Amino acid sequence: MFGIVRPCRHRLGERLTAQWTAHLCGLCLALRGDHGQFARIVTNYDGLLISVLTEAQAERGDGKDGRLRRTAGPCPLRGMRTASVARGEGARLAAAVSLVLASAKVRDHVADRDGLLARRPVALAARKVAASWGRAGARTGADVGFDTAVLVDAVDRQTGIEALAGPATPILTVTEPTETATAAAFAHTAHLAGRPGNAAPLAEAGRLFGRLAHLLDAVEDRAADAARGAWNPLTATGTSLAEARRLADDAVHGIRLALRDVEFRDGGLAHRLLVHELPRSVDRAFGTESCGHTPQGAFGPPQGPYAPGPQAPHDPDHPHHGPHHPHPGAGGPFDGKPPRPGKRGLLAGCAVALGLCCTCRACCAEEFEGPWSREKRSGWCRDRDCEDCCDCCDACSNCADCCGNCCSCDGCDCGCDC
Repeated sequence: MFGIVRPCRHRLGERLTAQWTAHLCGLCLALRGDHGQFARIVTNYDGLLISVLTEAQAERGDGKDGRLRRTAGPCPLRGMRTASVARGEGARLAAAVSLVLASAKVRDHVADRDGLLARRPVALAARKVAASWGRAGARTGADVGFDTAVLVDAVDRQTGIEALAGPATPILTVTEPTETATAAAFAHTAHLAGRPGNAAPLAEAGRLFGRLAHLLDAVEDRAADAARGAWNPLTATGTSLAEARRLADDAVHGIRLALRDVEFRDGGLAHRLLVHELPRSVDRAFGTESCGHTPQGAFGPPQGPYAPGPQAPHDPDHPHHGPHHPHPGAGGPFDGKPPRPGKRGLLAGCAVALGLCCTCRACCAEEFEGPWSREKRSGWCRDRDCEDCCDCCDACSNCADCCGNCCSCDGCDCGCDC
């Protein structure tokens, strides 16, 4: 998965996590249903925003109307469980946009001769895949009334703009094609949902989202691009990180203001992702905030042989607390506990660690086994409470949805009229 909006499931809460997963799986299945299994590789977190915005605006008779949901079969990524997933035109529009933009990305990597794509046979195969994705995206876009030519035109213009960009070029000139493409996609969700009055504010939100995505991508790739001599918009235009941060913060604020003018039927998830998660994405890209759920490292407290265990107060008169006896709970041979399982090796532990991260067990499970030590550990978020959450009133459903379940809120600045 890729994208700038990568929310922590624990912050979303149970209800919004279920909705977010439904849209993610809906996008994946829409790609498979229309374009085959291989197309699912272009599933991305930002693309599902199109599906989220469409459903957030759509009217339906009651909460159990099945037009926007269907039950999907078991999937390994869901632990072989069935799930309710998003369906319909929103998911298909998201699939079309994802395919066209992925096609452009592959062509860009081929042109730059990145990695294996520097080899002629691999590059030839990649061009064929990119062309196939582009045609498939255009077909699906046409089916839902969206002309993907605006996306293709933006990609073509991007190449020319980058070729001419120099130190005197404003960075917003470079981000303009991306802004135009995302503005068109966001605005079309209003037409799919039957709310044409939302098109203008959603186009503005999409324009700023495209600017933000371009800027954050440039910030994250800046060091790597410099190391391999690749083109980077910040370096090419001489834009400082301070200026990039200012523009990113302005874009986040502008998206918040634009969404105030959008009429949603149920905007809880869209509000959570575009108002509360985007600032975290900016902080993550600029390295100004770390995950609040891992204060002691990636997998909790130290797990080596010198890691401190839970110890009782030392009592020199206690028969087992003398100078040659371990404290209870220290893991010694006389603590009355069964022997611990042997530790995993480096590679096996890395494989388990990857599984813990990909399934969110290390974050949200009640208990998980340390990947190397095999000791039982509590999930990072299990006992965390929201101490500084916003004071929004219950009448504001958006804030109740997005703040009522969070565990590391920095204070609400969503601008809701509570």
